[in-house]
Amino acid sequence: MRTVDMDALALEATSTKKPANGVAVPAPVPAPAPAKRKPAKKAKKAVVFFEVEILDAKTKDKLCFLDKVEPNATIGEIKSMFHKSHPQWYPARQSIRLDPKGKSLKDEDVLQHLPVGTTATFYFRDLGAQISWVTVFLTEYTGPLVLYLMFYFRVPFIYAPKYDFTTSKHWVVHLACMCHSFHFVKRLLETLFVHRFSHGTMPLRNIFKNCTYYWGFAAWMAYYINHPLYTPPIYGEQQIRLALILFLFCQIGNFSIHIALRNLRPPGSKTRKIPYPTKNPFTWIFLLVSCPNYTYELGSWLGFTLMTQCLPVAFFTLVGFIQMTVWAKGKHRSYLKEFRDYPPLRSPILPFIL
Repeated sequence: MRTVDMDALALEATSTKKPANGVAVPAPVPAPAPAKRKPAKKAKKAVVFFEVEILDAKTKDKLCFLDKVEPNATIGEIKSMFHKSHPQWYPARQSIRLDPKGKSLKDEDVLQHLPVGTTATFYFRDLGAQISWVTVFLTEYTGPLVLYLMFYFRVPFIYAPKYDFTTSKHWVVHLACMCHSFHFVKRLLETLFVHRFSHGTMPLRNIFKNCTYYWGFAAWMAYYINHPLYTPPIYGEQQIRLALILFLFCQIGNFSIHIALRNLRPPGSKTRKIPYPTKNPFTWIFLLVSCPNYTYELGSWLGFTLMTQCLPVAFFTLVGFIQMTVWAKGKHRSYLKEFRDYPPLRSPILPFIL
């Protein structure tokens, strides 16, 4: 007898079917699954590059031509490209403008957002040698501090030889020295640890003008306040104490405003916001004044003038007030121009007056 493989028979039975006529019919073969279509790739948008030419604002001579500049390039980046071809003009020294006599463009301005075509023409003006604001402020404020102390200690060659290294018999002279030193030490510390500058540099020539102003007035004031023949204020201790209270109050207020302004601008940012009062009562003056740091500065020097009753101090206060008024009005105008919702009740420096 033959042996039959049961598995083979079972496979054959499943693969063929015999109908009634006895003809084997093969099992139906399943149709193949349709192939999945790959999603069509999105066509990349063509980037339109800019051509930038930079002309001299005075002579209109072509200084540089930049090809294939990306549309999202900033003016700061264009300055860096220009600096590569002209190393003598580093970015801080450059003023890039749309018009030869127009305003300088900001470093953060984007090329494609400016009113220029794909072939953009800019005008360059040399701002001259630059120096950092920190260096300028440190130089400005160190001078008055040192000069005043030289007069206070009466170093030789200032007064008559018999007064060399002598001290005044009036306690207001010593108080004035402490207040003056405190003021400029505060300014130095604020320069190093508080202030955040929107512009990193200023023209080098300005440091000579600024130092002449601060150093010259400091020497003039110190000469008379520390002079051996100096006479105290007319109303004595009452006048001095009132002046001291005003001076200290305004110094604290000035510092409070500087802290509030610092907190408005994140580190490394040039964003501008509307300053508002904080929980610190010294900042509530923001309700009425755009530049209360100048208001408090004026109050400090009025207190110092009242304390010393010295004409050079009064003149320095007057000149400083005029200059700070100019700065305050300019800043007030820029606030009004930049912010439509700027508080309408604010004055530049003096509430309801100026």
